[in-house]
Amino acid sequence: MNRIGLDLGGTKTEIMVLDGLGHTLWRKRVPTPRGDYPATLDTLVGLVLEAEAAVAGPCTVGMGTPGAVSALTGQMKNCNSTWLNGQSLRQDLEARLERPVRISNDANCFALSEATDGAGAGAEVVFGVILGTGCGAGLVVHGRVLSGANGIAGEWGHNPLPWPSAGELPGMACYCGRTGCLETWLSGPGMAQDFQAGDGRRLDARGIVEMAAAGDPACQAALDRYAHRLARGLAQVINLLDPDVIVLGGGLSNLTQLYERVPRLWLPYVFSDVVTTRLLPPRHGDSSGVRGAAWLWNDPAQA
Repeated sequence: MNRIGLDLGGTKTEIMVLDGLGHTLWRKRVPTPRGDYPATLDTLVGLVLEAEAAVAGPCTVGMGTPGAVSALTGQMKNCNSTWLNGQSLRQDLEARLERPVRISNDANCFALSEATDGAGAGAEVVFGVILGTGCGAGLVVHGRVLSGANGIAGEWGHNPLPWPSAGELPGMACYCGRTGCLETWLSGPGMAQDFQAGDGRRLDARGIVEMAAAGDPACQAALDRYAHRLARGLAQVINLLDPDVIVLGGGLSNLTQLYERVPRLWLPYVFSDVVTTRLLPPRHGDSSGVRGAAWLWNDPAQA
């Protein structure tokens, strides 16, 4: 049976239909109805029905979301798309579609995609990092998503920046209610806020990257700080999980300099005489998450 993957993002929602070999049969992107849960649900149902009409047959449905399903309540939690929090998204979608739906965190889906047939294919332990509007991660071990007892395995972005300097304390406020989370440093908005605090100009992450390439020294300094913070954050992951491969996703994964610089910068922080962990860009680009959502039906741990 063909597999539908849905990637429910804060600004856009993508759907893709894969056959059993991973070939794309149909795909579409639409804006996400921000702040409107009923309209979000209508959008998801409409996309699934449109996809099945396009490929002329029923499909399994898997979805990546910007949060997790609470094992206690069955409702969504930890979503930076805050209108989803407290909603029974899986149950509501299953009722409307009249079939089971598998849901996992969007970073889990990204990691599963890259571990299945992407940059981490064949590796035993793959840590997939999302560096975009937010900062999340997912963990795949022997081809299976590790969700954890509380459904939060890989919530790397809501740990504090490790080995902070005095100038990095106490850190910026995070939407989760704490300060100094990795997300406040390593997300695109975090980079922009750090740059503005030091320079005074208001530039988004893309503007900082473009002006650094044009020779702006303040923008290059911001990228240097970013690379060092990413290295410290990932060194902590290596010390805890010792993954074979770390794959970067999200808009900031397009910073090609990170793949050479960060593995050099993490060396002093990793508790080992040698570090063989590979840092790689995603093979499937910004469609990796939606592919991983489709592959949830290959993962018995998600049943």
